[in-house]
Amino acid sequence: MWFLLTTESSIKTQVFFVILITIAGFYFDISTTEWLIQLLVIGLVLVAESLNTGIEKLSDFVHPDYHKKIGFIKDISAGAAGIAAIISLIIAGIIYIPKIVILF
Repeated sequence: MWFLLTTESSIKTQVFFVILITIAGFYFDISTTEWLIQLLVIGLVLVAESLNTGIEKLSDFVHPDYHKKIGFIKDISAGAAGIAAIISLIIAGIIYIPKIVILF
């Protein structure tokens, strides 16, 4: 985990958003169920991004030059991380949009 946090910009970006959404959770006083769902989604995104990074590093090690099949594999793993990110945004919207609307 430390290696990912200290060397990978994608993980650093995800952790930045984790900190923001955690602050938002405290600010909006989300329920226990909402915390559980939020934590599961955070884990989903971090795991997907970590696996994507691992697949990309392994692919680069096995075949350092561009290769169409390796590129396809990298795109698939990036797509998995993208799906996790989209799901996280949908869940964040479900949790936070009603709370933001109440403020206005």
